[in-house]
Amino acid sequence: MASRAKVVPQCVVVTGLSGAGKSQAIHALEDLGYFCIDNLPIALIGTFADLSVREEDPKPRVAVVVDVREGRNLSRLPAVYRKLKRRGDLHASLVFLEADEDILVRRFSETRRPHPLGRKMSPVEAVKEERRQMAPLRALADHVIDTSKRSVHELRRRVFALGGDGTEEKLVVTVQSFGFKRGAPTDADLLFDVRFLKNPHFVANLRPLTGLDPKVARYVMREPAAKRFLTLTAALMRFLLPQYIAEGKAYLTVAIGCTGGRHRSVAIAEVLGRLLKRTKGVQLRVRHRDAADV
Repeated sequence: MASRAKVVPQCVVVTGLSGAGKSQAIHALEDLGYFCIDNLPIALIGTFADLSVREEDPKPRVAVVVDVREGRNLSRLPAVYRKLKRRGDLHASLVFLEADEDILVRRFSETRRPHPLGRKMSPVEAVKEERRQMAPLRALADHVIDTSKRSVHELRRRVFALGGDGTEEKLVVTVQSFGFKRGAPTDADLLFDVRFLKNPHFVANLRPLTGLDPKVARYVMREPAAKRFLTLTAALMRFLLPQYIAEGKAYLTVAIGCTGGRHRSVAIAEVLGRLLKRTKGVQLRVRHRDAADV
């Protein structure tokens, strides 16, 4: 049997100007499965990189944010990064985020956060001084991202493109059945009530079963209203899902409810899941919260 090719660990250093979106970038990398640390001291970057290649506990994807908060030690980062690039046991890359001066000043004004260098100078002066201090790092960057005209979602997609493995980022859609008698799911983004359908609970031979049983599913689906509901709901979801994907939404929970969460909602959730399963850009899963209840 051929041995599997060894995966080269990825080490991403995220840096740039304050207010340019480093926090959003590191969150995107976390969603990609990176082990991330914000504001790690420069002296520990080498040790942090060593963790990614340990045989007993490898971390194939690590990322660290380093910026002007490091103070005088920031001047050491170029040498540390060059050393990372020379290593043969990992792949290092430096991502530098920036934005126009007026954009950065406005962002600090809107959030009412002080600039890290703003204690002894105005915001405009602080932004200019930071850009001067960060110039050597910008020159070293493998990727420079200007966020002046990018939304948070556009930045997220850009980071996914840089830090991903080439696979498409997918919206995780959970179609979940539930029973209203136990309350609606608190994490539901969209909720549909199917209590208008005839209840198999009142059919003696169907009562002990769930909507996963073919006999219950046939009972529910023989109603024209059930078929019409699924046709309309699937059409609505096929319209909505691309819109959510375009906005950068990562998770969507579609809740389907009936009285007890055992029969109607389960059967409908199963069919809806099958109808949406091949939707482009979607990773779909079906869950039944209350189907096991007696």
